[in-house]
Amino acid sequence: MVKKLKAMADKKKTAPGARLFDSALASQVKESAQQIWLAGMGAFAKAQAEGKQVFDALVKEGATLQKKTQTVAEERIGEVTTKMTSMADDVSAKAGKQWDKLESIFEERTAKAMKKLGVPSARDVEALKQRIEELSAQVAGKTRSTARTGATKKAAKTAAKRTIRRTPRTDA
Repeated sequence: MVKKLKAMADKKKTAPGARLFDSALASQVKESAQQIWLAGMGAFAKAQAEGKQVFDALVKEGATLQKKTQTVAEERIGEVTTKMTSMADDVSAKAGKQWDKLESIFEERTAKAMKKLGVPSARDVEALKQRIEELSAQVAGKTRSTARTGATKKAAKTAAKRTIRRTPRTDA
Protein backbone atom coordinates (compact mmCIF):
# COMPACT_ATOMS: atom_id res chain seq x y z
CA MET A 1 0.00 0.00 0.00
CA VAL A 2 2.85 2.28 0.83
CA LYS A 3 4.42 1.64 -2.59
CA LYS A 4 1.19 2.52 -4.36
CA LEU A 5 0.87 5.73 -2.43
CA LYS A 6 4.48 6.63 -3.22
CA ALA A 7 3.96 5.93 -6.91
CA MET A 8 0.84 8.06 -6.98
CA ALA A 9 2.70 10.84 -5.19
CA ASP A 10 5.51 10.71 -7.75
CA LYS A 11 3.03 11.02 -10.64
CA LYS A 12 1.25 13.93 -9.11
CA LYS A 13 4.47 15.79 -8.38
CA THR A 14 5.16 15.98 -12.04
CA ALA A 15 1.64 17.12 -12.82
CA PRO A 16 0.44 20.71 -12.34
CA GLY A 17 -1.18 21.31 -8.98
CA ALA A 18 0.97 18.64 -7.39
CA ARG A 19 1.18 20.54 -4.18
CA LEU A 20 -2.50 20.49 -3.83
CA PHE A 21 -2.56 16.79 -4.44
CA ASP A 22 0.25 16.19 -1.94
CA SER A 23 -1.62 17.85 0.83
CA ALA A 24 -4.86 16.03 -0.09
CA LEU A 25 -3.01 12.74 -0.22
CA ALA A 26 -1.27 13.40 3.05
CA SER A 27 -4.57 14.30 4.59
CA GLN A 28 -6.13 11.09 3.31
CA VAL A 29 -3.24 9.01 4.59
CA LYS A 30 -3.42 10.73 7.91
CA GLU A 31 -7.15 10.17 8.14
CA SER A 32 -6.76 6.47 7.20
CA ALA A 33 -4.05 5.98 9.78
CA GLN A 34 -6.24 7.67 12.37
CA GLN A 35 -9.16 5.33 11.54
CA ILE A 36 -6.90 2.26 11.69
CA TRP A 37 -5.58 3.40 15.05
CA LEU A 38 -9.11 3.97 16.40
CA ALA A 39 -10.28 0.59 15.07
CA GLY A 40 -7.38 -1.08 16.86
CA MET A 41 -8.15 0.75 20.07
CA GLY A 42 -11.83 -0.23 19.79
CA ALA A 43 -10.90 -3.89 19.19
CA PHE A 44 -8.57 -3.80 22.19
CA ALA A 45 -11.27 -2.26 24.41
CA LYS A 46 -13.85 -4.76 23.21
CA ALA A 47 -11.45 -7.65 23.82
CA GLN A 48 -10.80 -6.35 27.32
CA ALA A 49 -14.51 -5.96 28.08
CA GLU A 50 -15.63 -9.25 26.56
CA GLY A 51 -12.44 -11.10 27.45
CA LYS A 52 -13.67 -11.97 30.94
CA GLN A 53 -16.97 -13.21 29.56
CA VAL A 54 -15.20 -15.29 26.91
CA PHE A 55 -12.79 -16.61 29.52
CA ASP A 56 -15.66 -17.57 31.85
CA ALA A 57 -17.48 -19.27 28.95
CA LEU A 58 -14.34 -21.24 28.11
CA VAL A 59 -13.93 -22.26 31.76
CA LYS A 60 -17.56 -23.48 31.86
CA GLU A 61 -17.10 -25.41 28.64
CA GLY A 62 -13.88 -26.94 29.95
CA ALA A 63 -15.58 -28.01 33.21
CA THR A 64 -18.43 -29.60 31.28
CA LEU A 65 -15.97 -31.44 29.05
CA GLN A 66 -14.01 -32.60 32.10
CA LYS A 67 -17.18 -33.97 33.75
CA LYS A 68 -18.12 -35.87 30.61
CA THR A 69 -14.62 -37.28 30.29
CA GLN A 70 -14.54 -38.24 33.97
CA THR A 71 -17.93 -39.96 33.72
CA VAL A 72 -16.82 -41.96 30.69
CA ALA A 73 -13.55 -42.87 32.43
CA GLU A 74 -15.40 -44.00 35.57
CA GLU A 75 -17.73 -46.16 33.47
CA ARG A 76 -14.75 -47.75 31.74
CA ILE A 77 -13.02 -48.31 35.07
CA GLY A 78 -16.20 -49.92 36.42
CA GLU A 79 -16.39 -52.22 33.40
CA VAL A 80 -12.73 -53.16 33.69
CA THR A 81 -13.08 -53.74 37.45
CA THR A 82 -16.08 -56.01 36.87
CA LYS A 83 -14.21 -57.98 34.20
CA MET A 84 -11.11 -58.31 36.38
CA THR A 85 -13.18 -59.44 39.38
CA SER A 86 -14.92 -62.01 37.21
CA MET A 87 -11.60 -63.27 35.88
CA ALA A 88 -10.14 -63.43 39.39
CA ASP A 89 -13.18 -65.42 40.61
CA ASP A 90 -12.80 -67.84 37.68
CA VAL A 91 -9.10 -68.32 38.35
CA SER A 92 -9.76 -68.78 42.06
CA ALA A 93 -12.46 -71.38 41.38
CA LYS A 94 -10.20 -73.29 38.98
CA ALA A 95 -7.33 -73.18 41.45
CA GLY A 96 -9.65 -74.42 44.21
CA LYS A 97 -10.78 -77.34 42.06
CA GLN A 98 -7.19 -78.27 41.27
CA TRP A 99 -6.25 -78.03 44.93
CA ASP A 100 -9.19 -80.28 45.87
CA LYS A 101 -8.07 -82.84 43.27
CA LEU A 102 -4.52 -82.75 44.58
CA GLU A 103 -5.73 -83.12 48.16
CA SER A 104 -7.95 -86.06 47.20
CA ILE A 105 -5.11 -87.83 45.42
CA PHE A 106 -2.83 -87.30 48.41
CA GLU A 107 -5.44 -88.68 50.83
CA GLU A 108 -6.06 -91.74 48.66
CA ARG A 109 -2.38 -92.56 48.33
CA THR A 110 -1.77 -92.01 52.04
CA ALA A 111 -4.71 -94.29 52.92
CA LYS A 112 -3.40 -97.01 50.59
CA ALA A 113 0.08 -96.82 52.12
CA MET A 114 -1.29 -96.97 55.66
CA LYS A 115 -3.52 -99.92 54.76
CA LYS A 116 -0.50 -101.80 53.36
CA LEU A 117 1.34 -101.14 56.62
CA GLY A 118 -1.62 -102.44 58.64
CA VAL A 119 -2.49 -99.13 60.30
CA PRO A 120 -6.23 -98.97 61.12
CA SER A 121 -8.23 -96.22 59.46
CA ALA A 122 -10.21 -93.58 61.32
CA ARG A 123 -13.39 -95.53 60.58
CA ASP A 124 -11.88 -98.68 62.09
CA VAL A 125 -10.84 -96.79 65.23
CA GLU A 126 -14.31 -95.21 65.53
CA ALA A 127 -15.99 -98.60 65.13
CA LEU A 128 -13.73 -100.03 67.85
CA LYS A 129 -14.57 -97.16 70.20
CA GLN A 130 -18.27 -97.71 69.66
CA ARG A 131 -17.92 -101.46 70.27
CA ILE A 132 -15.95 -100.81 73.48
CA GLU A 133 -18.67 -98.44 74.71
CA GLU A 134 -21.35 -101.07 73.99
CA LEU A 135 -19.39 -103.80 75.79
CA SER A 136 -18.68 -101.49 78.73
CA ALA A 137 -22.39 -100.77 79.00
CA GLN A 138 -23.21 -104.48 78.95
CA VAL A 139 -20.60 -105.27 81.61
CA ALA A 140 -21.81 -102.39 83.79
CA GLY A 141 -25.40 -103.63 83.41
CA LYS A 142 -24.45 -107.19 84.49
CA THR A 143 -22.44 -105.90 87.42
CA ARG A 144 -25.41 -103.90 88.63
CA SER A 145 -27.71 -106.89 88.20
CA THR A 146 -25.35 -109.08 90.17
CA ALA A 147 -24.94 -106.47 92.85
CA ARG A 148 -28.69 -106.07 93.08
CA THR A 149 -29.25 -109.79 93.28
CA GLY A 150 -26.66 -110.13 96.05
CA ALA A 151 -28.11 -107.16 97.92
CA THR A 152 -31.60 -108.55 97.60
CA LYS A 153 -30.52 -111.92 99.02
CA LYS A 154 -28.75 -110.24 101.91
CA ALA A 155 -31.78 -108.04 102.63
CA ALA A 156 -34.06 -111.08 102.56
CA LYS A 157 -31.84 -112.95 105.06
CA THR A 158 -31.79 -109.93 107.37
CA ALA A 159 -35.55 -109.56 107.18
CA ALA A 160 -36.02 -113.24 107.90
CA LYS A 161 -33.79 -113.03 110.94
CA ARG A 162 -35.76 -110.11 112.27
CA THR A 163 -39.00 -111.88 111.72
CA ILE A 164 -37.74 -114.93 113.54
CA ARG A 165 -36.56 -112.91 116.50
CA ARG A 166 -39.82 -111.03 116.85
CA THR A 167 -42.09 -113.99 116.76
CA PRO A 168 -42.53 -115.59 120.13
CA ARG A 169 -41.49 -119.16 120.45
CA THR A 170 -44.06 -121.62 121.18
CA ASP A 171 -42.50 -124.66 122.79
CA ALA A 172 -45.36 -126.62 123.59
